[in-house]
Amino acid sequence: MQNTNMMRRTALSAAFLMAATVGLTGTAAAADNYPSRAITMVVGYPAGGSTDLVGRFVADGLASRLGQPVVVENLGGACGVIGAQKVSKAPADGYTILVGANNELAIAKLINKAVKYNIGDFTPIGMVGSQPMVLVASPKAGVKNAAEFTALVSKNPEKFSYGSSGVGTALHLAGEMIKEQGKLQMMHVPYKGVAPLTTDLVGNNIEFGMFVLSSGLPQIKAGKVIALGTTEAKRSAITPDIPALSELPQYKNVDINVWFAMMAPKGLSAPIAAKLKKALDETLASPEFRKKMEETGNVVADPKVDAGKYIQAEIAKYTKIVQFAKIEN
Repeated sequence: MQNTNMMRRTALSAAFLMAATVGLTGTAAAADNYPSRAITMVVGYPAGGSTDLVGRFVADGLASRLGQPVVVENLGGACGVIGAQKVSKAPADGYTILVGANNELAIAKLINKAVKYNIGDFTPIGMVGSQPMVLVASPKAGVKNAAEFTALVSKNPEKFSYGSSGVGTALHLAGEMIKEQGKLQMMHVPYKGVAPLTTDLVGNNIEFGMFVLSSGLPQIKAGKVIALGTTEAKRSAITPDIPALSELPQYKNVDINVWFAMMAPKGLSAPIAAKLKKALDETLASPEFRKKMEETGNVVADPKVDAGKYIQAEIAKYTKIVQFAKIEN
């Protein structure tokens, strides 16, 4: 009887070992053959926006290096959340990836309990790029720089308003960070996108507004709005003539931007993640990619940055702003 039981245990152990070996062999084979078909890159915004442009730049670079098409799928809605949610639930096989922004990857969960995913539901592949936001004034505001803006708003609490592209967006959080640092009392006016905000600023229907740099530059260059300062710790290399708000003592801790990252679903195998990372790093280093990014106001990310740690630090920063401003959506 003991011999029979021992034989059964031995047979079961052998079967488990064989199954594990087959599984590992299958995973290795899948990684070796990856990619063997087209990859879908989800972008959680309509075509033509900043995240979509960055995603398409990345898709072109990946396709040429991986030898398979990378097809951009635009799933606009809820500030990128719909697209991110799809990727969070997709098979972790490397054939569905996301190029997303801080709105859906780091902010949405903080302000909306209905968001059904968190950052732990993704495998970070790498940071792609970033650009600052810019605080602007309408012509009727009568200010030409950040010092004049601060003096005017400080002397007139609650009199002035600033607009952003919506509640809980990176632009909204940047505006609230400026208010907190400058100890300013202003009303936030959320718009349904950048276009109506631009119309009201140019038309002198609102005094101040927050833009992503690439969206604000055409209006700034045309003299339709006045640039008061960018929101990163240093001046942007793209616009060295526009001061950083942090150059004023009261705004020395203002450091917030819009960033883009490439993500895959949680559980992606290390060999496939490494292939995607290598292709992304080579894309970031290419002169053609860098030129496209700079032309659209973006600074290319350092490939050495650990995307997972970077995003966690950003979530901690945004949490403080959300709590200060009591933002809910």
